Amino acid sequence: MPPLVKRRSRQHPRIGARQAAHWDAVASVVRYGSSVADEGELRLCGDVTGKRVIELGISAPSNAIALAAGGARALAVDPSADRIALLRRQAEAAEVTVQCHQSALADLGFVTSASMDLVLASHTLSDVDDLSRLLRQIHRVLKPEAPFVMAGPHPVAAMLGNDQQIEQPYGSGESRSISDVFMALQRTNFRIDVIHELMPLNNRKALAPSVLVIRARKLGV
Repeated sequence: MPPLVKRRSRQHPRIGARQAAHWDAVASVVRYGSSVADEGELRLCGDVTGKRVIELGISAPSNAIALAAGGARALAVDPSADRIALLRRQAEAAEVTVQCHQSALADLGFVTSASMDLVLASHTLSDVDDLSRLLRQIHRVLKPEAPFVMAGPHPVAAMLGNDQQIEQPYGSGESRSISDVFMALQRTNFRIDVIHELMPLNNRKALAPSVLVIRARKLGV
């Protein structure tokens, strides 16, 4: 089956000094974006103590460290060697263990089928060309009924510029439409059980949610 949505592939840039300063922050709780509600309020991941979890694409700051600090057996997958190296240093400084694997996000062949309790991707999927292929791999590695939690720019907010005027069509650019995501999840045998449209906490004049968060559970085996 061809991918539902095609995106232009891009090289992941090396992390420069100014970027590294931004990435140096260490999250104590899973975050779903800048200036929006986090896991402390949304409780989408649940108790991760002793559970095997994947951060799919290293977010800034890394959610894998927050998950490991919460007692999870955390794994982080990212194509960038610089991000992997930085995460390893941060995990050592935080005195937690995060297993790191450098690969494309959809290349999860090294993960045993039906072995993971949670997969989390926060603002890391916009460069994925073939969303359906990625979801098939996520479905394969998750245990039955285990959750996949994904967060990204809300497609309505992505239409708006800094002046809150429409600058691009709905579902264009780096932001998939909600129906694109819904259908991709349905076709790969996921059941969506939670959707949050998060308003920015630092902008009372915002006309649209800034972040879309979806939790979907694996159906079947």
